[in-house]
Amino acid sequence: MSDTMSVPTPDPVLFLWKVQRRYVDAEQTLNVIREADMAVWAGQSVALIAPSGTGKSTLLHMAGLLERPDAGEIYIASKATTGLSDKERTAIRRSALGFVYQAHHLLPEFTALENVMIPQMIFGLDREEAKKRASELLVYLGLGERLTHRPAELSGGEQQRVALARAVANRPRILLADEPTGNLDPATSERVFETLLALVKVAGLAAVIATHNLDLAARMDRRVTIRDGKIVELS
Repeated sequence: MSDTMSVPTPDPVLFLWKVQRRYVDAEQTLNVIREADMAVWAGQSVALIAPSGTGKSTLLHMAGLLERPDAGEIYIASKATTGLSDKERTAIRRSALGFVYQAHHLLPEFTALENVMIPQMIFGLDREEAKKRASELLVYLGLGERLTHRPAELSGGEQQRVALARAVANRPRILLADEPTGNLDPATSERVFETLLALVKVAGLAAVIATHNLDLAARMDRRVTIRDGKIVELS
């Protein structure tokens, strides 16, 4: 790691060091992220607040190992990841990272319970253990009576809580969320957000949550933005 940026002890679960990302077309090079640094610790929620087009989704994609940075390094639980093979990066995504998006992306032909079971079974759990874990998560999230309902039979808030359960089903270390309440009405958004923050604390997740909702962002542990391609801490 860099001599100019020391890593606090204990080490952050997610650490971006001098990360850069640029896109090149026929006429110009667009530097979206420029030497960005960010550290997030277990049990900590970080709000990512920035206008559209500033690189929020790009930053989340790199933190989630969906895109490789052009320079710099991304550490997941102190492990450098940019030089790993695609297979190794996929293995880390499955075991250490959970994702929640604005759209729930649930599989419509499966029940809430099955949607949460599937990623666990892909990861290698047997069906009964996956079912037990999925049931416990959904009950914790207030969906104990909705286990056998398919996504179309659930409200928007219920769908997003199932998506949250699916994201943490494999006990990840890091949760990355991109406008997770953006499609919900204010009251439902409030309930889902409270559930999300409670889960971050209970599970000890390191969470980065992109949001335009300043009221919700104010209740997170930290707030950051992107200015001129760099991550800037807000008060």
